[in-house]
Amino acid sequence: MALKDAEIRAFQAGITPVKKADAKGLYIEIFPNGSKLWRLKFRVAGKEKRLALGAYPEVSLAEARKRRDAARAELDMGKDPALERKREKAALTHVAHAFFESQSS
Repeated sequence: MALKDAEIRAFQAGITPVKKADAKGLYIEIFPNGSKLWRLKFRVAGKEKRLALGAYPEVSLAEARKRRDAARAELDMGKDPALERKREKAALTHVAHAFFESQSS
């Protein structure tokens, strides 16, 4: 059953992390320290993977669903969203490193 924003706000932290499912692999994980993080569970080549989508309330329920849909669209195109994110971060790090090296020369 789909989550509602009021339900998410009402979730209380417990002794152990708790997962509350939304739909299509999206869930929110509530940690003992009170943080609430959006996650997407999916499978690529038979392996289960998780993708972090952001922290609640910075990332709203509607935004988390948009991010889930974007990640699932990548899956439908045969791409691994977690691997794509790692590639993007590596490319940004490379560009930043090259920029600062050129500045110091």
